[in-house]
Amino acid sequence: MLNIIFTQRRGNSIGQAKTSKTNKTNILAAVNTWLAVCLLAAVTACANSPNSKALEESLAADPKLQQNPVVFSSPPPATAVETNSTAKLPPDFPTEIPLYPNAQLIDVGGPTDPSQKNVRLRWESTDPVNSVQNFYSTEFGRSNWEIVSRPTAEGQGSLVATRDNLRVTVSLSPTQKVGGSTEFAIDYSKDSSEIAASPQPNNSESTASPTPSPTPSNSEVTTPTPSASPKSAKVSQLDTQIPQQLRQYVADLTALEVLKVRSTAENANLETASTLPKPNNIVTRREYARWLVAANNQIYATRQAKQIRLAVDSSEPAFSDVPKTDPDFSAIQGLAEAGLIPSALSGETKDAKFRPDAPVTRETMILWKVPLDTRQVLPTANIDGVKEKWGFQDASKIDSQASRAILADFNNGDLANIRRVFGFTTLFQPKKSVTRAEAAASLWYFGVQDQGLSAKDALEAKSQPAQ
Repeated sequence: MLNIIFTQRRGNSIGQAKTSKTNKTNILAAVNTWLAVCLLAAVTACANSPNSKALEESLAADPKLQQNPVVFSSPPPATAVETNSTAKLPPDFPTEIPLYPNAQLIDVGGPTDPSQKNVRLRWESTDPVNSVQNFYSTEFGRSNWEIVSRPTAEGQGSLVATRDNLRVTVSLSPTQKVGGSTEFAIDYSKDSSEIAASPQPNNSESTASPTPSPTPSNSEVTTPTPSASPKSAKVSQLDTQIPQQLRQYVADLTALEVLKVRSTAENANLETASTLPKPNNIVTRREYARWLVAANNQIYATRQAKQIRLAVDSSEPAFSDVPKTDPDFSAIQGLAEAGLIPSALSGETKDAKFRPDAPVTRETMILWKVPLDTRQVLPTANIDGVKEKWGFQDASKIDSQASRAILADFNNGDLANIRRVFGFTTLFQPKKSVTRAEAAASLWYFGVQDQGLSAKDALEAKSQPAQ
């Protein structure tokens, strides 16, 4: 009986569990059906509402754009500037005006002012502006033109030069065309009266009467320049062969009776003239050695400690080709014994010959002169150091000994021998021979920026009455 009761209760429990599970399933189904009905009703209501239409219109494409579509195209390519390659020089073009070799004439203009009969030539070159400017500065100076004005350091202004009754203006301006070409213009006129009456531009640095000028802004010392004052030697009219920038230097040293020359006759006496004979002739090593000693001792006439002692006859010759009987033995031997020029005495060279009648090169001139400016051991130097400071394109051609003097010369600012003699240049040309006028210019000043003396100072000292 107990089994029967247990079986009945068990059956009732199973039945109740099945019934409960069925009820839960039915409830879930009803809920899902209700949610589906609500969602359908909401969507249907939104489809017919004003908000749905506004949303649809905001997302639609602009009808104006559909009617007038915008077409995007790439920008047109740059067109090259056409130049007139058929331009020719005027038939009466003055042959004394130098022409830049790597330039093409693109236009010839008539007189811009009938009263001056000015002609303008427009040129184009693939070279940079500074190359063109350096060319004309060098050529004008070499051909005895008088530089009336130069461009400023910022490149503003023009290079103006005169010669006889001819006036030339070189206007430089970098014009960026296809290929990055440079355009410049040459204006020239032949009216001598106009040349004399033309005032100098504000940016002019007149060289007819040099005056003291300040050094760059990073220095407070004053750079002495040759001055045609009453106490400075007057430039002779016979010195027209001397480049204009060097005339006053030569005049001052000639007045000091430093630039003595010897005639071609062997063992001829030294001669002192009122002007430097044949100033554009190449200076020999013996001449420069003689002038170097004489200029130093004259400029430092009152300072015995800075003078170079001349050698005596009892000295053993430092060079086999400069015996005691040589007329310039005392000066050349004195420089060697002072260690100012390379010799066997200083151990800087094994060459026993001086070659007194050979030309002085640019690097040799600087090597001999700079030690008398610094009065101390020259700094160590290499090709890269010289190129970095001076910007010389041919720095690799400079002798290693000379490079030390050239580097030290750079530190002398505007009083550097290279700047005074050769002006601005990116080519040093170390093996090029030096002219007599250039050699004289290097000897015009001895010392560093704030501790030196010039030939002008020596002339002023001589002109003062003895106390």
